Amino acid sequence: MSENTTKYTEDNIRSLDWKEHIRMRPGMYIGKLGDGSSQDDGIYILLKEVLDNSIDEFVMGAGKTIEISVQNQRVIVRDYGRGIPLGKVVDVVSKMNTGGKYDTRAFKKSVGLNGVGTKAVNALSSYFRVESSRDGKSHAAEFEQGNLTDEEHLDETSRRRGTKITFIPDEVIFKNYKFRNEYIEKMLKNYVYLNPGLTIVFNGEKFYSENGLKDLLKDSISDEDMLYPIIHMRGDDIEVAITHSKSQYSEEYHSFVNGQNTSQGGTHLSAFREAVVKTVREFYGKNYEASDIRKSIVAAISIKVMEPVFESQTKTKLGSTDMGGDLPTVRTYINDFVKRNLDNYLHKNPETAEKLHRKILQAERERKDLSGIRKLAKDRAKKASLHNKKLRDCRVHLGDSKHERCLETTLFITEGDSASGSITKSRDVMTQAVFSLKGKPLNSYGLSKKIVYENEEFNLLQAALNIEESLEDLRYHNIVIATDADVDGMHIRLLLITFFLQFFPELIKENHLYILQTPLFRVRNKKETIYCYSEMERKQAIEKLSGKVEITRFKGLGEISPDEFKHFIGDDIRLDPVMLDREKSIEEMLSFYMGKNTPDRQEFIIDNLKVELDLVEELGI
Repeated sequence: MSENTTKYTEDNIRSLDWKEHIRMRPGMYIGKLGDGSSQDDGIYILLKEVLDNSIDEFVMGAGKTIEISVQNQRVIVRDYGRGIPLGKVVDVVSKMNTGGKYDTRAFKKSVGLNGVGTKAVNALSSYFRVESSRDGKSHAAEFEQGNLTDEEHLDETSRRRGTKITFIPDEVIFKNYKFRNEYIEKMLKNYVYLNPGLTIVFNGEKFYSENGLKDLLKDSISDEDMLYPIIHMRGDDIEVAITHSKSQYSEEYHSFVNGQNTSQGGTHLSAFREAVVKTVREFYGKNYEASDIRKSIVAAISIKVMEPVFESQTKTKLGSTDMGGDLPTVRTYINDFVKRNLDNYLHKNPETAEKLHRKILQAERERKDLSGIRKLAKDRAKKASLHNKKLRDCRVHLGDSKHERCLETTLFITEGDSASGSITKSRDVMTQAVFSLKGKPLNSYGLSKKIVYENEEFNLLQAALNIEESLEDLRYHNIVIATDADVDGMHIRLLLITFFLQFFPELIKENHLYILQTPLFRVRNKKETIYCYSEMERKQAIEKLSGKVEITRFKGLGEISPDEFKHFIGDDIRLDPVMLDREKSIEEMLSFYMGKNTPDRQEFIIDNLKVELDLVEELGI
């Protein structure tokens, strides 16, 4: 044996305690880390893990109000449930596999089952405090990075019963993070939709729902865009809401298990989609194509399962095939419920049945009209993929486009050879792909889906994303528009956003679309280099470095070297999510920004142009 061979002895064997393991492998417990720019970043999972416990208290009939405060980096969650048993307050948040949810008498259909959630929050927080009040007494404990630092016992307290958790995510783990209220509000809305009667107060704003999933769909689609009134059906362990959009092309689903948003679907969503098709075929007595029936559908389903099995700690995809107890399989249960209730509804509401029938026939005609174009487009896409200079794919795909493969993958959409070249040379080839546009895309506002197949850029982009029929097959979790920070770059961003809003709005609704932020300036001296993303950061960098500094203004992505670029698309990546304004319909937004010129838009452009010109004059560029 070579003397240089690494020795393997008892000294190499190490046992990690619970908090060390969580901090060393946080992804095993909360999925990805992130900085808060994505709705599934770790800081939101921490909030969800704490909140799930409060929701379970409400489900068990204890506490109708939950109060949440998020100020800067400090999070406080206060419920008025039963309170953690006082003798177990420290154990529940610091001992693995400890919790009340193993006792199914107390938590029959709970979200959190493995006793990991609050322990992960504790270990991944620079500050963590738990307070429990019950029976006129209270017990509190404080931790730093999972280590107990203080403990308080009060034999008498006037506090109302319940639990209060305070935590600050650790910046060592979550670098440069920022909570976005939009993501938190979406999470809280889902909680109240799934728990009618529950009130959640977030930073003083109340969230409440009386009609469950019907309210969720009303928030997802405007009344003007609904083809027919929402079909709302409830059972003991299931709730469903269905309508169709007049303008949307693809399918949109919201699925939940035991109050958990299963964003990746699972056995229950697959069963639901099958059940809708089967019921509609039998009602009309015709074997319509599944894609024609489900085209433009907007639906939500929530089920309750005894001891559900999820495919990851973040619980975003259901793996269970059984409902639990004496109930049948998930597929059989959902199929029987949908067949019975949807069929009854269509018989009792002939006007809705007629509108749905016309929609299916229209989808059938459009599919047949496009069939020849689609075939040619797919053939072009396949041939192009063999020698595709537009798409430089990531290795993780390996020819498989299943959704679970896209969790950590990113597609950068760039314009021009220099920009795509810089990103291609500096990217992580395992998880990051690059799609290079040729010039400015077409303004697709008001155009039909036919243009997607006839336009080479749109056809190849759609093929790269694999989103022709449904989001379920989306190949990349993050779709990032990476263009220059100039007028042309801004225009390209707007044209691409228009394309997604026009044909695939659910990509934006589900928070998959982002804008890449790259530095505007590089400020450096002989010892240090600082990249600045705004004029304020530029001024701060000059003040920090003092003395003689060199200032570079980046006008295009191609001016940034690959060695520099790898920092901006790596751990320090800055992404701005593209979000929809719930107060405005998609049609209103597209009409304002991409339709014919109006006095309002002219005024908007002039006002914003003045701000840009003022900045240009100040910088002397």
